[in-house]
Amino acid sequence: MYLSKNFNYSEFEKSETAKKYGIDNTIKHDYIRNNIKELVFNILQPLRDYIKRPIHINSGYRCLKLNEKVGGVPTSQHVMGQACDFVVEGLSTYETAKIVVELGLPYDQLILYPTFVHVSISTRERRQLLYNKSYKGSRLP
Repeated sequence: MYLSKNFNYSEFEKSETAKKYGIDNTIKHDYIRNNIKELVFNILQPLRDYIKRPIHINSGYRCLKLNEKVGGVPTSQHVMGQACDFVVEGLSTYETAKIVVELGLPYDQLILYPTFVHVSISTRERRQLLYNKSYKGSRLP
């Protein structure tokens, strides 16, 4: 089922780890679907429209069992459908994050990793710009 012209729920459910371990990562609650919809409408689709390049979701929704298996913290926003890790085709994580910030998209957390960007939404909208300890690239001003 499509959420927007470029995103669908199945992208957020897909997980190689879930597949490998036989974990059902299907979204079962409407409030999680609504959170994913908010993430798509407020951040991912506007970003996609601006950059005109595909965005690949590496990790979207994670059921509790999957979150535990991948080493996620119990309070991970992935469990609530409020976060995703993604890659923009042809852009570095720095370039991607810079565009998110410049567009003023309403993120809660934006975390740069060497190979992907983590973005989350929340009613708190802390606008935390963070860098994973393994990230060695440029820093945003």
